Parts: sequence; C-alpha cells; structure tokens
Amino acid sequence: MSESLHFAEHTLQEMALVFMGIVYILRVRWFLSFKAGKERQAATGSSNTTPKKGILYSWVNIAMPWAMESTRSKPFMYIQFIIFHLGVVAAIGHSFIVPYAKGLAASANYVLILQIFTGAAFLVGVLRLIRRFGDKYMRAISTPDDYFSLILLTVWFFCAFLAAPHNLVDGETVELTFFWMTAFFLIYVPFSKISHYLYYPFTRFYFGKSMGHRGVYPMQRGK
Repeated sequence: MSESLHFAEHTLQEMALVFMGIVYILRVRWFLSFKAGKERQAATGSSNTTPKKGILYSWVNIAMPWAMESTRSKPFMYIQFIIFHLGVVAAIGHSFIVPYAKGLAASANYVLILQIFTGAAFLVGVLRLIRRFGDKYMRAISTPDDYFSLILLTVWFFCAFLAAPHNLVDGETVELTFFWMTAFFLIYVPFSKISHYLYYPFTRFYFGKSMGHRGVYPMQRGK
C-alpha cells in the first residue's frame, strides 16, 4: 500500500469525520437554542393517544409505509428510498471496514453483499436523476444542491461498487477515488440537503408530541 492510499484510508477519513462531527455539534446546539412553543390547545381527541405515544409513533413512522399516503399509493418509490439509504450505509461502512477490518473486506461474501447494495443504490440514483431532470414538477422545486447531491451520491455508489473487491494488484486508482470521494462527501454533507437526517429526530419529536397532545396521533383508522 502506498503512502497516499494509507493517508486516504486513515488520516483523511479521520479528519473528515472530526470536521463533520464538529459542524453537526454546532448545528444541533444552534437548533436547540430555539425555545419550542407551548401548546395553546387543550388536550383533545382519543384518550388512548398521548404525547409520548405520538412521539414514538412519529419516530418510527418512516418504517411504516402503510401509515403514509405517499408511500401507500407509490410503494415503488418507498422501495427506492430503502435501497438508496441501504446503499449509503453500505458505502459508509465500507470506508471503515477496509482500513480497520481488512480480513472482512477480503471476504468474497462481503464483496458480493456490498456490490449488491451499492449497485442497486446506483441504479436507484440513476432513476432519481432521470425523474428529477425529466419531470417538470421536480425541476420546478429542485435547487442546484438537489442535483449536485444526487449526482455526488450516485457516482459515489458506483465508486464503492468498483472498490468493493479491494484489489490493489491492478493499481490504487479506484481505491483512492472512493476514499477521496468519501472524505468530500463527509465534509459536504453538513452543508447540503443530505443533512436532513440530522433534524429528523427533533422535527418528528415535536410533531409527534404536538399531535399526540391533540389526540390525533397515532392516527386512528376505521375498521
């Protein structure tokens, strides 16, 4: 292994993670500096629904596609969502496994699983790009960051797919590209739309608490 690849796998990734962590801490601290508004409406609705139940339901709502109209009516979009985010987890995990668990990274089963996840996520990324460029409604609500973030992730998935075998016999170009892209990804994420996951626990907490207080969340469905 060359010094440049060792730097990319270790020092570069560590610096990028520390930077991302510092920015996230500052953003969460800023987010929590705002005082949440108090409920002005008396507790109403079903007595079986409470703020605590509303919070828990709100947090796990993302894993219940049947609970949202958008995912009930468009299950294929939800499947794409799951595949895309599993690809993110797989690629990020690979950036840790290669430098710190090389034995696992050399496993044929590991390589196969990683390529399945990142390859599928790449295909979903391509489909999302086609939709974002081709749908006039998506174009109307898209910002430059939307396009850049999606292109970045799609290319990154492809690089992770190629880097999965961790074959240094034919050179280190693929490995270097993947790790430099990962570092850029980690530094860029806190300033992009991709950081929406950082706010998810907070926004869903307040939404669930408020709707639970009003007695309408979790939603009660007729039989």
